[in-house]
Amino acid sequence: MAEKVTIATVARQARVSRQTVSNVINSPHLVRQETRDRVQAAITALGYRANQAARQMRTGRSRLIAVRIEPTRDGINGSVLDRFLHGLTESAEVAGYRLMLYTATDDTSEIGAFDDLLAAYDLDAFVLTGTDHGDARTAWLTERDVPFVTFGRPWDSPERYCWVDVDGASGTAQATRRLLATGHRRIGYLGWPAGSGVGDDRRVGWLTALREAGIEPPPDLDRQTPDGIEDGEAVARDLLRAADPPTALVCASDSLALGALQAVRTLDRAVAVTGFDDTPVARAVGLTSVSQPLPQAAAHCVRLLTTVLDGSRAATPAHVLLQPSLVLRQTA
Repeated sequence: MAEKVTIATVARQARVSRQTVSNVINSPHLVRQETRDRVQAAITALGYRANQAARQMRTGRSRLIAVRIEPTRDGINGSVLDRFLHGLTESAEVAGYRLMLYTATDDTSEIGAFDDLLAAYDLDAFVLTGTDHGDARTAWLTERDVPFVTFGRPWDSPERYCWVDVDGASGTAQATRRLLATGHRRIGYLGWPAGSGVGDDRRVGWLTALREAGIEPPPDLDRQTPDGIEDGEAVARDLLRAADPPTALVCASDSLALGALQAVRTLDRAVAVTGFDDTPVARAVGLTSVSQPLPQAAAHCVRLLTTVLDGSRAATPAHVLLQPSLVLRQTA
């Protein structure tokens, strides 16, 4: 009969104490990343499974975290959340949690889902995505003292709760500075309609980088449109047919950038194009794009949640702002 795998077995394999293994499972934020990786490798190699029932009785927790699945939309930008969910699942598993997925068409229906889920399941917490101004979801959860963390900033009041986000302005600024360094001066911007927290943030990066270079972009180079390939193509075609067209375009998403690329190729213009999110489609077509550190964002979300669930709430909620990176390809 095979020997039963216990915490002690994992500890021997990873060359750490049993308490360290317990911390990796229950409170990973207390353990260095290198040690967490070694312990997780031992857990995987040995096939160790913690006794969830016993743990729930001891801690009073279900070890369940709920997160919403976003609509696929054009099938491009949806891959961003897919990668985030993959990282969230892995990080939650290391911390001894499991994810429960749910769907909602908008914030109102998501609040309805909160109510239904909390009535039907003993959930420990929520991870929210896609924050915006006046987010009613966070207010609803806060009023009921339900633990949560957001992947996205609370754009109206950054200190209200725990959040993790990627600095979108830094990403578009990197893209714009790269174009400036290669000689471009008429750099246009394709973004979303004003009022979106994420969209406005990404526009700021483009604008700031140009102004740092002593360039005040004319209004005709700053275009807003709903997110989508066809929308991006239509706006880019209009820009490129102008009397003084841009020589480069910075786009708020890969969907807009792919549309812009279609316009560039149809009109046979030498125009550099950069996107945002570094989706698989961007890699496939050689599109320069801003890459978000999604696995790290997911790991930080789980770390902040476990800190809250362990009763370590600080007077000022913790937040993490991560830096994206520009991935250079043929289009810039």
